[in-house]
Amino acid sequence: MSHHVTRRTAMALGGAALVAGVAGITPAHASEIDERISEFTGGAEAQSGRISIDAPEIAENGNTVPIGITVDSPMTDDDFVEAVIVLAAGNPRPGVATFHFSPASGEAAAKTRMRLAKTQDIVAVARMSDGSFYRENRTVKVTIGGCGG
Repeated sequence: MSHHVTRRTAMALGGAALVAGVAGITPAHASEIDERISEFTGGAEAQSGRISIDAPEIAENGNTVPIGITVDSPMTDDDFVEAVIVLAAGNPRPGVATFHFSPASGEAAAKTRMRLAKTQDIVAVARMSDGSFYRENRTVKVTIGGCGG
């Protein structure tokens, strides 16, 4: 049985790579991001909304980019944010941080600084106490790379 790539398959793969490249996510990083998110959600689909990512639109220095994550939640015993993962889609190691919350947290908000290798998407995914998930992306343009470039 021969395994060959048809012209149509090659064009489809090239188109997907082009779309991913334009979005600042290389196919290799995209699959790692998807794997991380799937691990976190147990394969459940993440909805959009409820998460705010506070990050500069343009970071002049990728070595230390301030990021704030806030999830809209009443933070009561029966309705709260359990955890939020933050990923940097274009970094060699996309996992940036995991924040854990409880109703005692009062609010689901956290701030950190991260190193960004290049212009890329920051992805935040929140796990709610009812088992639902929310996801938000935010593009940060980096003018001086933070990972040696």
